[in-house]
Amino acid sequence: MPNRKGAAHRADRSVVSAVSAPLRIGIAGLGTVGGGTLELLRRHATALAERCGRALEPVAVSARDRSRPRSVDIAGLRWHDDPLALAADPEIDVVVELIGGADGIARRLVEAALTAGKPVVTANKALLALHGTVLARLAEQSGTTVAYEAAVAGGIPIIKSLREGLAANRIERIYGILNGTCNYILTTMRESGREFAEVLADAQRLGYAEADPSFDVDGIDAAHKLAILTSVAFGCEVDFAGIHIEGIRHVSATDIAYAEELGFRIKLLGIARPTDFGVEQRVHACMVPLGAPIAHVEGVFNAVVTEGDFVGPIVTEGRGAGAGATASAVVADLMDIARSRAAVPMFGVPAAWLARRPSAPIEKRIGAFYIRLMVVDRPGVIADVTAALRDEQVSLEAMLQRGRAPNETVPVVLTTHDTEEAAMRRALERIAALGSVVEPPRLIRIEML
Repeated sequence: MPNRKGAAHRADRSVVSAVSAPLRIGIAGLGTVGGGTLELLRRHATALAERCGRALEPVAVSARDRSRPRSVDIAGLRWHDDPLALAADPEIDVVVELIGGADGIARRLVEAALTAGKPVVTANKALLALHGTVLARLAEQSGTTVAYEAAVAGGIPIIKSLREGLAANRIERIYGILNGTCNYILTTMRESGREFAEVLADAQRLGYAEADPSFDVDGIDAAHKLAILTSVAFGCEVDFAGIHIEGIRHVSATDIAYAEELGFRIKLLGIARPTDFGVEQRVHACMVPLGAPIAHVEGVFNAVVTEGDFVGPIVTEGRGAGAGATASAVVADLMDIARSRAAVPMFGVPAAWLARRPSAPIEKRIGAFYIRLMVVDRPGVIADVTAALRDEQVSLEAMLQRGRAPNETVPVVLTTHDTEEAAMRRALERIAALGSVVEPPRLIRIEML
């Protein structure tokens, strides 16, 4: 008996392919992500066409060096030495910008494509963090869009989740591990007991960290991503300049060991929430309770926690970088464009409605703190330290001091109850000035997530 259902399905597909023109794609940048995107488009070409009702067809590329050996075959694709030619090419429907950088050719290409009425797909978090609001306005004026799922947390579909799945909620807080390099370093330090510099050198040899790692370990990469998430979550203009940014260079193996003893784990987090003083945005090392799900996200993985007023906390976890994860997000955006489902405003609300909100200063944060001091072990030292805390109304929760070493340097660890950051800083200035304190005090904020 003939399989009429299968025959009908094949007929439907042939009709779709006959009437739906392919989405013609131009890709600028053929590095790790660009190569991964081409590979995915080719390997899954049939499945993607079936899911979109039309083919996703790469037709042209541009990169800096035409002669460079590549892991992906570019034969049959038109080559443009000038990436801006992709925006002007009448046989390209959508431009994929994978060059990177907040300004320069990447920005000019995105602006040119939008001005020409072509949608853009990008993984460029720096560009969006610094110029996202302007690009959103330009896209709407041109009747097109910028899609950027790949710009934040790699393969985790957090932008789609915020703009669509959680759109009915008021987001109360969003936070997460947004940089896999830092998470790998902190995980390895904890597991091996080695110091930051040694683990960073290993990460560079393994390819998890760049030769110049400052973009990652100083928190800039995570801050770019947080700026984007903040805008989508709270309907405000992108405000990278309003983020308080610290990295992880100051975190020692000693701090990590004390954190475990106290029931915490150290993570570099990006945190954003609305407050009475404005939108709070901060990136820094945090001690999080071992019972918190995010405490157990290890290695190069990312995780984002979104707290909605109706759904409560939603945890998403996955690979935050790499060819496969990032290419997956790029192609997901291309599929939305192919299906004509890319009409959601770039940051969740029309660009004209994006609020201009003040930045909440870090000095207004209320929370607990971990403090590590290196002091000369002699009578009166602790009394001087606690006096400085008392005078600033900082209440101690616990103090750890191991053994005695008269007149030698020993660590003293303090944890506090919730207090205002400004008061904590004033107290630390007084403590640092004590003759018995031989190193700058180490401060790590405790987040009771």
